[in-house]
Amino acid sequence: MAIQPRINSTLVAAIRMAKLSRSITSGGPQIVYRYLHNQDRPDKAFTTERAQRPGMANAASGRIFVTVPKDHFGPIPAENDPERNQGVLVGETWDMRMDCRQWGVHYPPVGGIGGKAHYGAQSIVISGGYEDDEDHGEWFIYTGSGGRDLSGNKRTNKEQSFDQEFKEKNQALRVSCDKGYPVRVVRSEKDKRSPYAPEKGYRYDGIYRIEKCWRKVGKQGFKVCRYLFVRCDNEPAPWTSDEHGDRPRDLPVIPELKRGIDVSERKDSPSWDYDEKECCWKWKKPPPPSEEKVVNINPEDRENARKVIRKAQTISMKEKLLKGFSCLICEKVMNLPLTTPCAHNFCKPCLENAFAGQTFSKERVCQNGRKLRSQKNVMKCPACPTDISEFLQNPQVNRELMEVIEKLQSELDKDENDGRSSDTEKNNSAKENHDALPGGDTTNLSNEEMELHDESSLKRKTSSPCHSAEHENTEISKKSKVDAGPESKVPMENPSDSNISQPPAAKGRGRPKGRRQKGVAKHEANGKSKEGQEAGEDGNTSPSSPLHLQHNI
Repeated sequence: MAIQPRINSTLVAAIRMAKLSRSITSGGPQIVYRYLHNQDRPDKAFTTERAQRPGMANAASGRIFVTVPKDHFGPIPAENDPERNQGVLVGETWDMRMDCRQWGVHYPPVGGIGGKAHYGAQSIVISGGYEDDEDHGEWFIYTGSGGRDLSGNKRTNKEQSFDQEFKEKNQALRVSCDKGYPVRVVRSEKDKRSPYAPEKGYRYDGIYRIEKCWRKVGKQGFKVCRYLFVRCDNEPAPWTSDEHGDRPRDLPVIPELKRGIDVSERKDSPSWDYDEKECCWKWKKPPPPSEEKVVNINPEDRENARKVIRKAQTISMKEKLLKGFSCLICEKVMNLPLTTPCAHNFCKPCLENAFAGQTFSKERVCQNGRKLRSQKNVMKCPACPTDISEFLQNPQVNRELMEVIEKLQSELDKDENDGRSSDTEKNNSAKENHDALPGGDTTNLSNEEMELHDESSLKRKTSSPCHSAEHENTEISKKSKVDAGPESKVPMENPSDSNISQPPAAKGRGRPKGRRQKGVAKHEANGKSKEGQEAGEDGNTSPSSPLHLQHNI
């Protein structure tokens, strides 16, 4: 070990995780950033002290003005526009990309395709990022994303270095093509090659539908994904003077389809199609259900939920640390950890059982009977070929490692107990609130509990007929204290339900039962217990004997 010192990689990883968890949970003053709800955000995009770049490169989104979810397909109607009650109209322009997000037209602040691979694409932005794009206004051929090295700070790399594939955002466009979903299209002033691009800012140009998609070799020598978009909106295009929207038209002839590969075309009827009776474009099939969760909770509940999440993260980090201190043989948290010279950790019982029955040396004898020098047995480490026979002769428990494991286990147990106690308190408070509801008779509930208690004590007494008089007196005194409580409304038990007969109450006195029992019950109990003892000694079996009554109940 001294000649070839080795680093205990398991211990190093555990120490790093411990430092990381300490920096997450505590570890000095932390900068707390306040979360802004949508109603508290300004109307325009804004920058904060967290921004790493100047200008609007790291700007935060302003208030969302529409009530549609992020994965909404199709146009944004007036009922989802509480600000203006008109929806988002074709031809509306905005100065910044964030404005498109605030009005629900295109949510990604940087990416040109909005959608999910398994769900479909809802919107795109034509900004002239790929030189293979072809824009003809009523229809255009759009190039997919990818194929460029954007690692490091290469956010604007225009050189393609590998082929595009139908994955992620490209697959989302392909799903919209197969299902016939409507796609919102936004054109940007950055597209200098298109005659239909706006002069300034970003313009919403309406609904398009993807009719075909394929792959071909692009101008830079690598394969690109291609999509044929055809306009199908009820409002006229911004560059026309028509008063009506689009009508179904024949698909244009695309010469490059002859050289295309992986051609995909819709086989079933589209979800968004033209209705001849109503003369408009509409959903012919139900739109896909939204996957976005709408959460409307109070700020206090949100903060409590965050505390629970932080606590769960802390516990999970401790569990990961304990897993880092696992034995390589039993794969459980180490018990009496041993660290071998080759820097592997094992439980002491596991390591001893692995070499049980083996000796450290073996005796050798020649054929002529002469003894040779004993040969040392090689005992290889269970995790590597290193010989640890000398270490196994006197293995020493790693006390420092054991203290760390015990500390982590105690903290985990403490957190679990705290969680259980908090759950118990919540259940008790919920039960108290339920009992405090109007119509809940708590007196009757206590009476039922008292009766159950009396019945259980009666069963215990009948099962053991040789009860001592002292135990009986104790039970009677307890019962008299309960019956004599100032707030108790428990009625007097019937003689058949009691283990000791009681004299009938005097008529016309009007004295409370509780007061009578408070002073008399103890005297009666003592007297009758003595009578029972005398009757037992004399062999009295009269039906009026208290012992006889007690045994016959």
